[in-house]
Amino acid sequence: MKLYRFLTGPDDATFCHKVTAAVNKGWHLFGSPTYAFDAETKTMRCGQAVVKDVEGHDYEAGVTKLSDY
Repeated sequence: MKLYRFLTGPDDATFCHKVTAAVNKGWHLFGSPTYAFDAETKTMRCGQAVVKDVEGHDYEAGVTKLSDY
């Protein structure tokens, strides 16, 4: 199965650590990162899509927990 996640976070080191942790768990960057202003909190937010191929498992919406991978 191919898994997809979209990681988001504030424009600070915690976002970079979140992406780094995903990459170290075998996830791969997918596309370009995003950067946008959150008018509600008046802060900049980052986003990065990541994907991962997992052999021997079938994806089940609502059952498969992406955090397990």
